Amino acid sequence: MQPHRATTILVLGILSLVICAICGPIAWVMANRDLAAMNAGLMDPSGMEQTKAGKICGIIGTVFLILGAIFSVIYFIAIAAVIGVSASQGGMQ
Repeated sequence: MQPHRATTILVLGILSLVICAICGPIAWVMANRDLAAMNAGLMDPSGMEQTKAGKICGIIGTVFLILGAIFSVIYFIAIAAVIGVSASQGGMQ
């Protein structure tokens, strides 16, 4: 039976919320694989609760990552529009 990676998954999930949102999808994928292995009896199930908590944190971190990417694109489009309007009106002299 394989040892669980619950602590690693939980740390990645928490890091995705606090520092680095790219850790969210990694924690989510690792948790899905580990939970499947735990349910199949191939992995030590003692870390199941921590793995589930890491998965939830990873999902939330992934949502934050996607929202941040969407807002960044909207921000750059707005900046480009402002510069375009300013240039077309002769505001840059």
